[in-house]
Amino acid sequence: MAEAVSPLGFPRPVQSMLEAQVALERRGICAGSIDGVIGPQTRSALRAFQEREGLNVTGELDAATKERLTLEGPPCSSYTVTTNDLGRLQPLSATWLGKSQQTALEYETILELAAEKGHAHPNLVRRLNPDINWTNVAPGATVQLPDAAYPEASVKAACVIINLSDKILEAFDANTNLIAHFPCSIPQRPEKRQVGELHVTDIAPNPNYTFNPEVFPESAEARQLKMKLVLPPGPNNPVGVAWIGLDKPGYGIHGTPSPEQVGRTESHGCFRLANWNAEYLLKLVWIGMPVEIVP
Repeated sequence: MAEAVSPLGFPRPVQSMLEAQVALERRGICAGSIDGVIGPQTRSALRAFQEREGLNVTGELDAATKERLTLEGPPCSSYTVTTNDLGRLQPLSATWLGKSQQTALEYETILELAAEKGHAHPNLVRRLNPDINWTNVAPGATVQLPDAAYPEASVKAACVIINLSDKILEAFDANTNLIAHFPCSIPQRPEKRQVGELHVTDIAPNPNYTFNPEVFPESAEARQLKMKLVLPPGPNNPVGVAWIGLDKPGYGIHGTPSPEQVGRTESHGCFRLANWNAEYLLKLVWIGMPVEIVP
């Protein structure tokens, strides 16, 4: 029997790279900040999808992949800016001490807030909304964003595997089915990139962050500070909106205020995800869950 098609033409195969990135996200496979452009993280996401679907693994949006990667509804939707959105904005201090004195480490602009809601690169949000003056957005303004909501987290992951060379984090269920694929930043120093099995020890949504100046010798301010500082929660907190602690001192999985930079070799020992990915991972993990780090 032929599959029923809605009056709007859905479901249907994806027709562009933007649609492919949205369709992948709706399956728990993140291609990085959605930007409508194919790059290393999108190719990695396509490979993960192709492998899961038993397709030829090319990392390309080829004909077979387009046919299997369907959209159930429009790739973008409207978001209405609220007074609460505008009320939560605040400037972000440039110093560690200044950050510790803020009430929250919130979004600085509506563009930043909108981009995170759409799992998108700010440049794409600008392109989707060419008539919006982002320096003067009023309540009630309507913004077009990728509709990239993740599927409901119906089961817990059995394990997480972090691949250092590919800079990806993947979660699998008890039957080894892939349930999440995220780009991931890894430690900058080689000695911090130790392979082996760790375990989840704590799970914290919207955490604060204790700044220890001894961990940041490259910072002139840190070298002058003689005390630790506690930074308040918020999306611009150094660990973003989620923290998953591991049973090795100084190691954890967390969000970041800079999602466009995820996928680099730059952390002090932790594994960074985009905030939306870290938030989703919180729903999948459990205390004691194994986290395997592979070369």
